[in-house]
Amino acid sequence: MKSPRAIVVVKLSAIGDVLHGVPTAVALKRAFPEARIGWVVEGRAGDVLAGHPAIDHLFRLPRGWLKSFATIRGLRRQLLDFAPDVTLDLQGLLKSAVPTWLSGAPVRIGHAWPESREQAWRLYTHPVEATAAHVIDRNLHLLSVLGVPDSRAAFDMPRWPVSRLRMQEWLASLQLPASPALINPGAGWPSKIWPAERFAAVARELMHRHGIPSIVVWGGNAEREAAEQIVAASGNAALMAPQTTLQDLGELARLGRVFISSDTGPLHLAAAVGTPCIGLFGPVPAKRNGPYGPGHRTVEPPASLRPAWEDRKTDRVAMEAIDVESVVAAAAEVLARSAAA
Repeated sequence: MKSPRAIVVVKLSAIGDVLHGVPTAVALKRAFPEARIGWVVEGRAGDVLAGHPAIDHLFRLPRGWLKSFATIRGLRRQLLDFAPDVTLDLQGLLKSAVPTWLSGAPVRIGHAWPESREQAWRLYTHPVEATAAHVIDRNLHLLSVLGVPDSRAAFDMPRWPVSRLRMQEWLASLQLPASPALINPGAGWPSKIWPAERFAAVARELMHRHGIPSIVVWGGNAEREAAEQIVAASGNAALMAPQTTLQDLGELARLGRVFISSDTGPLHLAAAVGTPCIGLFGPVPAKRNGPYGPGHRTVEPPASLRPAWEDRKTDRVAMEAIDVESVVAAAAEVLARSAAA
């Protein structure tokens, strides 16, 4: 297969899943530096891709776009104008397979069943069986069709100068005694929520043992309430973050010492920008979705407490089994490693 001139990656949502696809775009640009690379993305998840050096064009879609014939027609026109030789569907759903087909690309690559669902694989010319454990490695393996060997994953995330300045000025106004830990209590599924009082206990221990204050980040009213509970119970060890955009959050993460969160988009954003992370993983194993790279730690309950896959979005037993001391110990290890680096 000759080198492609234009490639379109499809990963619509959610934020963490989009970030798990970024190393694929980086590997493509590394292998085919002259090729134009586009990305089809949905909603605000596109904000974490804005300005990325490996991505030449974003095809940004509103949520619910598949119900609008006009939007579908407009997307098809844009994709045909981009004229990709290759499309890669990293999501593996019918709605993500549709843009690969609309593009007219002669080579359409995606995950084989069961990694792909809803018959999505029928729209690919090259369905690829998943062999790796982590989703990032699974995505990179799709590039074997193009003769690109599995390689070191890199995020190469862009800088967002306006957000950087805003977050620097806000942190400076706090006059903190040390660079802070960042705590994110939110998650997309109820089964991934860790109790607010345990996050507060972690904040107290970080201040007591390491002299490190915590900043609690949040998005939306439910997460704001959890953040307020953590701050109130922290004994002055934690402060509320202001409302942030995703780019603000990425730059705030860069300014922090460690990022503590369950499996959700902000955790993977922090990992992507290079902040040491502690991931709390209950219903989904860390070996599949954990923060990627050697500088992170994950905390999990015994495997016997992990729910059946069909109950992973509702069963809270696994997260309840994660204790405060395990998270504090993981934080101590990450902080010691970063201090020695």
